[in-house]
Amino acid sequence: MKFKSVEHVKTELQKADYICSKIIATVVFLAQATQKPVLVEGPAGVGKTELSKAVARSLDRKLIRLQCYEGLDEAKALYEWEYAKQLLYTQMVKGKIDDVVTGATSLSEAVDRIACQEDAFFSERFLQPRPLLQAIGSDHPVVLLIDEVDKSDPEFEAFLLEVLSDFQVSIPELGTRKATNIPFVFLTSNDSRDMSDALKRRCIHLYIDYPERDLELEIVKLKIPAIKDHLAERLVVAIRKIRDLDLKKKPCISETLDWAQSLIALQVEDLKPEVVIDTLNVICKYRTDVVQVTEKIEKIVEMPKIQIS
Repeated sequence: MKFKSVEHVKTELQKADYICSKIIATVVFLAQATQKPVLVEGPAGVGKTELSKAVARSLDRKLIRLQCYEGLDEAKALYEWEYAKQLLYTQMVKGKIDDVVTGATSLSEAVDRIACQEDAFFSERFLQPRPLLQAIGSDHPVVLLIDEVDKSDPEFEAFLLEVLSDFQVSIPELGTRKATNIPFVFLTSNDSRDMSDALKRRCIHLYIDYPERDLELEIVKLKIPAIKDHLAERLVVAIRKIRDLDLKKKPCISETLDWAQSLIALQVEDLKPEVVIDTLNVICKYRTDVVQVTEKIEKIVEMPKIQIS
């Protein structure tokens, strides 16, 4: 399956439980059309990773994920040789090795004879493909997610440039592997460091911020269908006012959904100041943030005024 238009992207992603803006849908459509990776930046928890998962579900593709971290190297991302397995096989075929070197008149000749058999030990049988090689070597189109690329070292980022430019890798013992099917690539970044201009040139850039009020309300109703309209509206208004505060960590859409689920579990029908204070630990991850929200609770949750006749 392929996306036919920007509107088709929006429709299919919504079927995959991902509501997106027209800007996001346009980027996804163009990335498919141009076969360019998408670099998705933005605060943690706004749906960057979930976008790649939704695209994979929509296109009925397997999702291959590479989680980045400090110290990640090519071996962990590309491939490794299973040395323990090679050693085990060596022990098992020891008798055959003796046959190979039998008759050799010198150590050098014996080594040369063994070297002629090295293809048997550096073959697909002993190769352990990691996410990048899995994506490039797949017989079917896949979605490749390179998650939190900003946590990796600049050296690894430079290595990615080569892979993402040609979608091929070189394995010295086996030769060059070129992708039969170009993977749909997403790279996510939480802005912990700036990505290089070289990487950005190779990608279509997408910044996902906190959603607008109506979009966030739509997401809440989709993800938490049991919530009543009145409570959903009050919750979204409150969470947006909380984000306006100078917090150490602003609550994102994932915290909005967690909060909605928590209020339903508590059988809450209306958002009152005492309810917010009792459930702040669901949306605030630092004690200082909890204190600040508590101090501004009357402005965050404005109770409707009672009309006196």
